[in-house]
Amino acid sequence: MLKQSEITDIFQQTEAYLSGHFQLTSGLHSPHYFQCAKVLQHPQHMTLLCTDIARKLEKTVIDLIVGPAMGGIVVAQEIGRVLNKRTIFSERENGRMTLRRGFDMVKGERVLIAEDVLTTGKSVREVMDIIREREAVLAGVAVIVDRSGGKIDFGVPLVSLMALETITYTPEACPLCRQGSPVVKPGSRKQEAK
Repeated sequence: MLKQSEITDIFQQTEAYLSGHFQLTSGLHSPHYFQCAKVLQHPQHMTLLCTDIARKLEKTVIDLIVGPAMGGIVVAQEIGRVLNKRTIFSERENGRMTLRRGFDMVKGERVLIAEDVLTTGKSVREVMDIIREREAVLAGVAVIVDRSGGKIDFGVPLVSLMALETITYTPEACPLCRQGSPVVKPGSRKQEAK
């Protein structure tokens, strides 16, 4: 198993842990951002991190792995490769998370949701809705970075490599906005009108 310091080193080496003023895909603001894509572009890091997650899942019965687009696709695919499990991804269509491209899951199938970064859990909960609609079974959730520090409860085991409680603000309460600091939106989800 990887040590927290080894994972942190990987994020620092790849310049994937950023400081500044960021709007997260959840809409929240933060002075810190984890750009997992910068880590996962390196096959050796992707394999190392996802193999570590797979080891933590050895006792979990899994039939299918689904990764929410965009961040979860690569993570799900690599965990699926290591565990030799069928892997698909969900994506947004007209603002709603759905399965496309002929992907599906069957009744009773045990599904793992794999994601890169967890902040509020919105994407995971949207995939959970898909699982319920198809009468499959949520087996667990796996993430590389849990920004909630383990505070989000999905009712199933949550496996993470880094569980950190990072600072977030609503846009209205953001001190960085009040200071006039420009906000950067590096996330993949289009912001929905409030």
